[in-house]
Amino acid sequence: MSMFEFAFMRNAFLAGTLAAVCAGVIGYFVVLRRLSFASHALAHVGFTGATGAVLLGADLFLGTLLFTVATGIGMGLLGDKLRGRDTAIGTTLAFTMGLGLFFLSLSTKMAGLATNILFGDVLTISDRTVWFTAAFALGSLATMAVLYRPLLFASVDPEVAAVRGVPVRLLGVVFMVLLAWTVAQAVQVVGVLLIFALLVTPAAAAQHLTARPALGVAWSVLLAVASVWAGLTTAYYLFPDRPPSFFITTISFLLYAGIRGLVPGVGGARRRSARAIRPTGAAEVRVMETVE
Repeated sequence: MSMFEFAFMRNAFLAGTLAAVCAGVIGYFVVLRRLSFASHALAHVGFTGATGAVLLGADLFLGTLLFTVATGIGMGLLGDKLRGRDTAIGTTLAFTMGLGLFFLSLSTKMAGLATNILFGDVLTISDRTVWFTAAFALGSLATMAVLYRPLLFASVDPEVAAVRGVPVRLLGVVFMVLLAWTVAQAVQVVGVLLIFALLVTPAAAAQHLTARPALGVAWSVLLAVASVWAGLTTAYYLFPDRPPSFFITTISFLLYAGIRGLVPGVGGARRRSARAIRPTGAAEVRVMETVE
């Protein structure tokens, strides 16, 4: 029997694919901007938002979204300072997880829900959630299409971008909001603790394959989607009693390990991208046209 005969599997593939596409695009810039730890912290903040929302009888997805967006705006306002504040981010991460556990302790009905939030449960996604995910995914991708060139310039060489009039701080805030949206979507698929499987791992593998930003984003999306599809298919046909998030994260890691181990790396990818983007001499007036 085909797995697509079941509504829950169709919803899982739709929501998983949307989340993977957004994670692939946003994740490329997360790795490029060295914000992997910050994105992980956002996921833990989402855990607190989700548990708090359920405790109040609100929608889990909206609770996750509100908490991550609010935190993302705060992180975006820090700008480049965020990269050097691992201790502060780690402390905040620990506090938010503790707060989430406190919310769980206030209701015995949430004991089973905690596992779904931490590790994801893509097979329980409803039609309504799929529509929510589709709306936010389209909004995120449309925004990234508009911001792609200036964001890439600001990510590779923020000092020169600022001199050339690119609103680096504003771009940072907008990007963190987009990251928060993506985290909220991905949490439903792989959960809080496994968010790296879609948001960071495919992007890291993609940057090993190519130094060209546009091609790197395409590879990141392809690897993220492949991980979701292969993970869901494996769980349905071979291990129906096991959580799909395990197979999604495992396949994502194996793809990354295989690429790193078997494919020759692109040495100095970030440095070559910076040279390709950085304006020199008479080419200054065409700086944005050089970004692929």
